[in-house]
Amino acid sequence: MMTEAVMATQAHKLEVSADPDAELVAAAQQGDLYAFDMLVRRHESRIYRLAERITGNAQDAEDVLQEAFLNAYRKLYQFHGQSHFYTWLVRITVNQGLMRLRRQKRRSMVSITGDTEPGTNAPLELRDARSNPEQQFAADEMAAVLNRGIASLTAPYRMVFQLRDIEELSNQETADILHLSVPAVKSRLLRARLKLRELLAPYFDRAPAAPLPAHAGEISDGDHSEEKPAP
Repeated sequence: MMTEAVMATQAHKLEVSADPDAELVAAAQQGDLYAFDMLVRRHESRIYRLAERITGNAQDAEDVLQEAFLNAYRKLYQFHGQSHFYTWLVRITVNQGLMRLRRQKRRSMVSITGDTEPGTNAPLELRDARSNPEQQFAADEMAAVLNRGIASLTAPYRMVFQLRDIEELSNQETADILHLSVPAVKSRLLRARLKLRELLAPYFDRAPAAPLPAHAGEISDGDHSEEKPAP
């Protein structure tokens, strides 16, 4: 009879083998530049949005995008398929973005909570080609409100929300990328969702959510204790 450990290992291998990028990655690792270009085209818009959420502005996001793909190409031989390629690429992007922020903070104090331009780089796909003009306007307005709401979150909560609810990574993947414990990820995600729910409540026919505690937008001592040291 197959042990649980063996079954879990085989299930993991089956899940990773379902990576839609597997064939292109294999070809790129053999030196096929066209295959890597296809990977870039497939993921660059999502990676750009992620970079913009981290840095808070378009210019830095573009630089992080370029650095992330360059690093991915240089380190492609280190990718062994233990996760999906996109998850691996997200980890590289987050590291590049945070490194850029640290460099900027050493030079001057900068804000990473600025709004993006209304209607651009919406984190969620809210448009429907079949919608009428009124529905399109409502969707655009909601996208702009959601963008502003996400941008208003402090960096620790914005990062967790971006990775979990927009990039749709798992709690464990998010924890690994941000060097947090899974409970810390869940805690920050809950606070981010509650804050966004409060901001979006006027756009729905329901009572507003209860106000968050005054400390909900800050990192508590408990959050610090749950962080794992970077390797």
